[in-house]
Amino acid sequence: MADIAAQDRRGMPWRTILWAAVAALLALPAIAMQFTDEVNWTASDFVFAAVMFGGTGLLLELAARASASWAYRGGVAVALAAAFLLIWINAAVGIIGDEDNPQNGLYLGEILIALTGAVLARFRAQGMAAAMAAAGIVQAAIALYAFAAGLGASEPPGPFGVLSINLFFAGLWLLSAGLFRKAVRVGSTAGVT
Repeated sequence: MADIAAQDRRGMPWRTILWAAVAALLALPAIAMQFTDEVNWTASDFVFAAVMFGGTGLLLELAARASASWAYRGGVAVALAAAFLLIWINAAVGIIGDEDNPQNGLYLGEILIALTGAVLARFRAQGMAAAMAAAGIVQAAIALYAFAAGLGASEPPGPFGVLSINLFFAGLWLLSAGLFRKAVRVGSTAGVT
């Protein structure tokens, strides 16, 4: 494990790139506010963004330290991207109708399912695969429920837009599950379980 950390420091400046990207993303709205009235963030918007970007970056860094497996790291990255985007989109504009639509609360429940499953699995690849697969299945169920019930049908992005967005996220969760399964297989062939 120490060899991996040393190799990451020497070979790939991923930590520097990660945290520079977080800082740049936080700086963009502040810079944009100097040039246009279209961007108007409050202090609470910046705090929310800092927690989202910083928390995601921290979890990515912890995953990189926890496993040498690129499949495991990829599974974490895809799961974090799915959770991050679900929260960000819902806070900004909403997926089912606007951001104030109470049906958007379904997505927080889904993220809690993924998080609870990961904790119960103790972040081991096999359990993580099951947790992310469950999140993907729940996302697909939300997609079908929203489409069948006509949720958000009268608001952008419309019924097919809501269905497409949900299926995209279901695909992300299932991709994450597949990466964790690959990490299990690679670990098994290397004599690691």
